[in-house]
Amino acid sequence: MAAPQARWSALLEMLTRDGRLEVESAAEELQVSAATIRRDLDELARQQMVTRTHGGAVINAIAYDLPLRYKAARNAPEKERIAHAAAGLVKAGAVVGLNGGTTTTEVARALATRADLSSGSAETAVTVVTNALNIANELVVRRHVKLVVTGGVARPASYELIGPLATELLAEIALDQVFIGVDAIDVAHGATAHHEGEASINRALARRAQQVVAVADSSKLGRRAFARICPLEDIDVLVTDKTASDELTESFAAAGVEVIRA
Repeated sequence: MAAPQARWSALLEMLTRDGRLEVESAAEELQVSAATIRRDLDELARQQMVTRTHGGAVINAIAYDLPLRYKAARNAPEKERIAHAAAGLVKAGAVVGLNGGTTTTEVARALATRADLSSGSAETAVTVVTNALNIANELVVRRHVKLVVTGGVARPASYELIGPLATELLAEIALDQVFIGVDAIDVAHGATAHHEGEASINRALARRAQQVVAVADSSKLGRRAFARICPLEDIDVLVTDKTASDELTESFAAAGVEVIRA
């Protein structure tokens, strides 16, 4: 694991999982030297992501939800395949909602570059409604995409706009489809997120759509997070990767969700 950002992401995940870590055990798990881990932890402490302790580190409250830039490298090939499968569900002329997150960012990219939609014409091929600043930034230069951005207060961890200003706009529009990235999803608890503000705007997006598509790599399946986005019965389609176990995907299918494994 040579790339520093990949190591930082792995260390933050370990801290999120365990609450604290020791240099020696982290070095063994990541198969790098203890000196490398110390430098990595010093850098994460400089960024106020962790608090250094004697021999290791503990997680900061602000690192409860990993910033998007550290999540991007996780399961990247799977997310790209999920994104292309999800983008293929969109018909020309559709009005599509996208919340924030690494997988939905990939969906936005796949949708923007779909050959049959990006033909070079200035006419609108698809309308995208999003509360994610990074997705808006990427799509605003696409002439064939009509972009609608919600208002709201920006969360630095996810680049999402949340709060009443974000939800007020959604009450006035209708979506053909919404693609919801989640922190966790299971049969009993449905789609969930770590942050209640994100869950609220995601729930509002889902309520405005004729079809709700959850996009989640296999690491998110069979888990639950703090705040509910919506119950499973509100989700029409789940797009995940091929490494998802048959037992998990069959449980979603048995509950009435169409499962696509990309």
